[in-house]
Amino acid sequence: MDIIKKQGKLYLIPAKLGDSEYEAIFPNINKELILSIDTFIIEDLRSARRFLKSLNYPGNFDNVNFHLLNEHTESEETSHYLDAINEGKDVGILSEAGMPCIADPGNVIVRMAHRKDIAVIPLTGPSSIFLSLAASGFNGQNFSFLGYIPIKPNERSNFLKEVEKRVWKLRQTQIFIEAPYRNVKLFESIIQNCGTNTMLCIACDITLNTEFIRTKSIAEWKKVKPDIHKRPTVFLLYK
Repeated sequence: MDIIKKQGKLYLIPAKLGDSEYEAIFPNINKELILSIDTFIIEDLRSARRFLKSLNYPGNFDNVNFHLLNEHTESEETSHYLDAINEGKDVGILSEAGMPCIADPGNVIVRMAHRKDIAVIPLTGPSSIFLSLAASGFNGQNFSFLGYIPIKPNERSNFLKEVEKRVWKLRQTQIFIEAPYRNVKLFESIIQNCGTNTMLCIACDITLNTEFIRTKSIAEWKKVKPDIHKRPTVFLLYK
């Protein structure tokens, strides 16, 4: 008689967006699943261990398999990352913050899992992008997430002008982010390059006690200087 070997699953594990209480954001089933996994695909070893320790992870980290996946990881290095699944074990992709694969590494592993016919299970958790969109008052049916925008002043100005055209022509919400230490420069570029009637939502420190979400016209923002320096922020434009 043939024995059918159980196959594990690939879990997409969201992380906190900051120093909020885990239990206040995530369902209990997340923690139960995380504590049962001993193979993780991670972006940074120290932060992954810190996250697991905060959940009182019961295992010895010497016995936990951590596979690095970041901008320095070569594609051939990832070929064995899902091997444990064929042994009947579950594997987790652990985000640094928010949801894996949403402005976050991991999509190459998920694509590999689909090619291997492995079940991919996304766990419930926060995404600053979608929470910001929901709270903005902007179009949530037609939107575009643009990721990080150009850094060079001329390229950035041209980019913002093109993005604003899409807002008015397509009635499409435009969403983008920046490295927190460049937030202020981006804000200044937006109010310099966009029309006074265009609407801008600034969503900062999502899910934290210091959360700040405000939607105003560019004309109104010119009178206000938001405190967003070095704070995780999502920018949204609409009409």
